[in-house]
Amino acid sequence: MRLSTYTDYALRLLMCLALRPDELMTIQDVADRYAISKSHLMKVAHHLSLAGFVHSVRGRNGGLRLGRPAEHIRLGDVVRLTEEDLSVVECMAGPDADRVCPLIPACVLKVALREALEGFLAVLDTYTLADVVKPRNTLARLLDLPAPGAEVRGAGPPA
Repeated sequence: MRLSTYTDYALRLLMCLALRPDELMTIQDVADRYAISKSHLMKVAHHLSLAGFVHSVRGRNGGLRLGRPAEHIRLGDVVRLTEEDLSVVECMAGPDADRVCPLIPACVLKVALREALEGFLAVLDTYTLADVVKPRNTLARLLDLPAPGAEVRGAGPPA
């Protein structure tokens, strides 16, 4: 199973924001730090904002911050929100899926794959955003984030 780029960007955005929970970060700043598409990240940020994972502040000094504490954001919830289709195989993709394969009435493979998917999500449910950003200093250094309270690159001088 492979997660989509959309989910990857969502998790990366949340991790970056979790490293600076008391500060606003712009989409441009996050996109620059990861060297990813700003326009794609804007769509992801909007979706996460609608779901309450991210809080968006508009205006000249606006930006993004976590919409709830990192300890309350489960990775499984983010993946369920951002993945359009978690069907491992075509026959798991909805009510008409049993037309795809004549083995459906007796298929144990579909059951095994469904259990595997549930296990995958169950493991992700045991991790929070706070868990995955525990090596805070190392992650911040790798993203070239300044020390908390210091000027954020691209944000201009403090007001």
